[in-house]
Amino acid sequence: MLEPAYQADVVVVGAGVAGLSAAHRLTSAGVTTMVLEAAHGVGGRMATEKIDGFRLDRIGQLLSTAYPELRLTPGLGALTLRPFAPGVLLHGDGRHHRAGVQAGTGGARGALHAVRALASAPRSPSAPRRPVAVPGRQVSVPRSRSGAPLGTAVDQARLGAALTRLAGTPAERLLARPELPAGEALAARGLPGRTIDGFLRPLLAALLCDPDLTTSSRCADLALRAFARGRLCLPEGGAEALPQLLASTLPPGTVHTGVRVTSVSTTSVTTAEHGAIRCRAVLVATGARAAAELLPGLRVPEFHPVTVVHHTTDEPPATGASLLLDADLGGPVAHTAVVSRVDPSRAPAGRALVSSTVLGRPPGDVDTAVRMHVARLYGVSTARWETLAVHHTAEAVPAMRPPHDLRRPVRLIAGLYVCGDHRDTSTVQGALHSGHRASAAIVADLGAGRSMHVADPVPTVPRAA
Repeated sequence: MLEPAYQADVVVVGAGVAGLSAAHRLTSAGVTTMVLEAAHGVGGRMATEKIDGFRLDRIGQLLSTAYPELRLTPGLGALTLRPFAPGVLLHGDGRHHRAGVQAGTGGARGALHAVRALASAPRSPSAPRRPVAVPGRQVSVPRSRSGAPLGTAVDQARLGAALTRLAGTPAERLLARPELPAGEALAARGLPGRTIDGFLRPLLAALLCDPDLTTSSRCADLALRAFARGRLCLPEGGAEALPQLLASTLPPGTVHTGVRVTSVSTTSVTTAEHGAIRCRAVLVATGARAAAELLPGLRVPEFHPVTVVHHTTDEPPATGASLLLDADLGGPVAHTAVVSRVDPSRAPAGRALVSSTVLGRPPGDVDTAVRMHVARLYGVSTARWETLAVHHTAEAVPAMRPPHDLRRPVRLIAGLYVCGDHRDTSTVQGALHSGHRASAAIVADLGAGRSMHVADPVPTVPRAA
């Protein structure tokens, strides 16, 4: 509950990761901050449903250990990331093929080494999988055989070299490249069509939640760079663990849920429950559509819908903690994983949690279609699998079609700011970085440490035990 006359330096509207990360930086700079959230919990789209001991993410966006903001954001020091097995597992032509890059940067010399080593690799159908030494990393090379998703050994060399170079390329250089839809840009990179269609397209679709690859090629390059530099991962305990950690490490009384903001100005916000709350600046940190309702004229992007189907079984597929992609595009599932192998806290003992993601418009009977598809992908029967939940989010991920400004303005006018993944990239990294930029702009405008008001204690409703 809030007192109508309560004041703060800055009111943040929205308790998603962008708003919470901005609140951390503001309070660290001595700016008294109040975060108002219309929902009864924090996190926005980073929500996790709990059913019978299972933790089920609603969207399940993939994170990367290479995201800088996961290290730089105050309040995330205790976050535990659970990595997938290195690289990804591809299903193509009825077989599984491992492909991927471990963290590190080898530069141009490492890329050349990868080309020479791979080009001389045996090409016979019986050639064993062999790791290729690259300074600072290891490229996993599938068996060289006709029809393999990554093509011949030379094709694989080109891919390994391209990823190695990309890992060592500064982000600023990637952002200066000509911009095309990602699907068109791939064709101009000099890689064979088999490698593009069998690996890069399904990988980018999973990373960008964009099955048609209409995303800006600059955003796609950033996603591939993070893949090449780090490991795909999940937050331990579910997606909600990240925003909940941010909220719990803010000063007590900063975050208020169940408070709906109906209008904003440079000096106040109006709430449905408590009237006007005066402040020196307002930061709108909601999703794109809600932000446009509070800030008329703000552009609302298109969105990529995402459907996640969660199953449980007591006989999990033998793919370990791998992220499995369908190189053949033989059904609705873009990627799937035995998530409990990645993060055991997401399932009770003796049960496995299998989460499968469908991108775009889902089929009519999505559960049946997913069961049939993952049965082929894993090579097991899914007849006895139990469906735990089907989560469909129509506006899951803001689209980033070209031309896309990765640094959309966060300062609208003095006293009025906006942040969120719709202002940077449509990733957790983008949301956190957007909050970083917005808080820096506010501190610069207000002056660090020049608080107008020391926040009074705010009455709260005691939590149920």
